[in-house]
Amino acid sequence: MGSCSRVERAVGAVLGSAVGDALGAPFEFGPEGAFSARFPAPGHGGEMCGGGGWDPGEATDDTQMAVLVAESLMECGGLQLPDVFRRFRQWAASEPKDIGLQTEAVLTSGDPWDLAAALHFRTSQRGAGNGSLMRAAPSAVYFAREGRDATMDAARRIAALTHGDRAAWEGTAVFHELTRIALAGDDPLDAVEETLRSVHPDHRERYAVALSPDWHPDLATEFNGAVWPCLASALWALRTTSSYENALRAAIDLGGDTDTVAAVTGGLAGAVYGSAAIPERWTEALHVPLPGFGGRVLGAAELGELARGLEKARG
Repeated sequence: MGSCSRVERAVGAVLGSAVGDALGAPFEFGPEGAFSARFPAPGHGGEMCGGGGWDPGEATDDTQMAVLVAESLMECGGLQLPDVFRRFRQWAASEPKDIGLQTEAVLTSGDPWDLAAALHFRTSQRGAGNGSLMRAAPSAVYFAREGRDATMDAARRIAALTHGDRAAWEGTAVFHELTRIALAGDDPLDAVEETLRSVHPDHRERYAVALSPDWHPDLATEFNGAVWPCLASALWALRTTSSYENALRAAIDLGGDTDTVAAVTGGLAGAVYGSAAIPERWTEALHVPLPGFGGRVLGAAELGELARGLEKARG
């Protein structure tokens, strides 16, 4: 899987996810093939085009929440769920440009960190969105060295802060584990079957179908804003291409929830191909505003630093 260092893969995961988010945002809820229609050939430039309310290179809630998770892990020296939730609430209260409906309902409910998601799920029965999956690249890097069970468990616990449906926890756990495999220099696509054995039995069959090599996005039974088809679409994009750039093109061309499908694809592809594979013309425009945190805006350099810190923290 190439010869880049573990640190380059870690930076690739965090930065790759953020780039995918910003690249996909202007195409959200658009038709299939819109990206290629506008940018027919890879490598030409101009793809960080902005639109749909987003400035060129501006990251959405996907990356904003990912940064909040990352900074909590670094500042607390580990996973402190009440602290992550507090940061999420502070962010949600400051009117971010975009926030998932489910996430917003949980974070603005006023319920305590350990009950809010479960209470919301009990009344709404909606909790299988991709909103915990979209923010998982930094935590996947942070927990990777602790092995499969620990990283999958951490993924579930962070997911459960905003998502009451176990389906969302399991999808995020699979992403954590496949990222762990990629960071070690192995092929995450070869590890899917093994990873499925660690998925909760109630959800294993559904993920086995969606993550199988013969699955195609046309076979999705739900909109790709749901957790299973979102993760499945990311793996499909990785499976059917051979570069970071082409994986992202394939992901965004699916249409629908393009920022999140591209963020998840970008996290995995970045871990597989390393940070050097991410086009510089995409990273230079990238910026991540953090509403609720004193007007801070992170660029690619700060995200790279954060990724290096996450990678070293458990080493």
